[in-house]
Amino acid sequence: MFNKRTKIKEVLETEPNNQEITVMGWVRTFRNNQFIALNDGSTNSNLQIVVALGLYDEALLKRITTGASLKITGELLPSLGKGQKSELKAKSIEILGDCDPEKFPLQPKKHSLEFLREKAHLRFRTNTFGAVFRVRHALAFAIHQFFNERGFVYLHTPIITASDAEGAGEMFKVTTLPFDKTPRNDDGSVNFKEDFFGRATNLTVSGQLEGELGAMAFSDIYTFGPTFRAENSNTPRHLAEFWMIEPEMAFYDLEDNMNLAEAFIKYLIGYAMKNNKEDLEFLGQRLTEEEKQKPQEERSEMGLIEKLEFVVNNDFQRITYTEAIDILLNSPAYKKKKFKFEVTWGIDMQSEHERYLVEKHFKKPVIVTNYPKDIKAFYMRQNEDGKTVAAMDILAPGIGEIVGGSQREERLEKLEQRMKDMHVPTEEMWWYLDTRRFGSVPHAGFGLGFERMVLFVTGMTNIRDVIAFPRTPGSAEF
Repeated sequence: MFNKRTKIKEVLETEPNNQEITVMGWVRTFRNNQFIALNDGSTNSNLQIVVALGLYDEALLKRITTGASLKITGELLPSLGKGQKSELKAKSIEILGDCDPEKFPLQPKKHSLEFLREKAHLRFRTNTFGAVFRVRHALAFAIHQFFNERGFVYLHTPIITASDAEGAGEMFKVTTLPFDKTPRNDDGSVNFKEDFFGRATNLTVSGQLEGELGAMAFSDIYTFGPTFRAENSNTPRHLAEFWMIEPEMAFYDLEDNMNLAEAFIKYLIGYAMKNNKEDLEFLGQRLTEEEKQKPQEERSEMGLIEKLEFVVNNDFQRITYTEAIDILLNSPAYKKKKFKFEVTWGIDMQSEHERYLVEKHFKKPVIVTNYPKDIKAFYMRQNEDGKTVAAMDILAPGIGEIVGGSQREERLEKLEQRMKDMHVPTEEMWWYLDTRRFGSVPHAGFGLGFERMVLFVTGMTNIRDVIAFPRTPGSAEF
């Protein structure tokens, strides 16, 4: 069997006792024709391979370059060098794949994140991205574990849909119609009857509406999949393709929803801290170095691990939207005109406002509730004041909004009226309205942008660095 190997993470945790093992991986460095630093992606730590002088011919040694892949069998011995418990004394070296050192772009030196974005197909091999994507994996696994432990059903909602859950209209169209000879109706509009699905369709912006259908049968469901926004936004917080976690729960009100969302965030962070300690310590160190380049007043007061522990160990602050606006209006930042965007009741708070509440005022995550209905979606439950809806957003340090959710409007008449007011076609949404006709119940749900969660846990500052192949305006490479 070719693949009878031990992963380097396991080797480094093994007590060295002259046992024979086989490892495979990529060369990080090769020093003095004697010491190979080998890495297989299971950990950021390299295994030192000791090559006895004179044992291998010169032609083989010349092929051991940074990036080349090797299969090595040898004896695991206690290391004589500092900073490592063990090393592998090579008995046989097989080169699985050569790597031209003149052309390989990832030489053993520090590379900027901008440079690595252009080499997204290779950046996984660096320590930073190795750590980020192992943490991303751990968080994805923890999502399923959290909901499974609580009896939720994992529902796969459609990627191609005819509905716009957010009503924003920023959608990618899905069609098989030819662009040069698009069939038209008499009024000049596109005749979608000749299209694949016989109607206009788009890539989903949310699985929520279909998720609500599942909740009306299973009580508790969650979706976890890709979503798409054709928003021409080039910020460090936005992607055109990203992953969303969207639970929907029957028999839940707004408070139940907040309790679940807070427990969920704490669970995910706690899981990563327990299972990815080495990666988070590395990322924390990287963040500390990055912070040193900033002016003193812009530096974070907490290190990465300290920030994560703080979130896990403290209750989130809960305030209403009205209280949030009052805090902003009375803030020194507002009085000194430091906010770029205006603050008045009724605004959709900008990232600078959200971050002020979290980072300057409360200095912990904040849940804001009861937003003005005019800035929220049609499906949110209307409050008795006639002005607000039972919505909730969770704001996190460093990135602002990380969760958005609400109690859903379960009253048919109120939902139909709201849809008419917002020009949402009730006749096309008959299937959604049926859930209010046949056994409607109070229910709630929320959406968590997975990449924003990964951004928060890893301490990275650009969302393009926490997804393998970022899709942004003008960029769909790889």
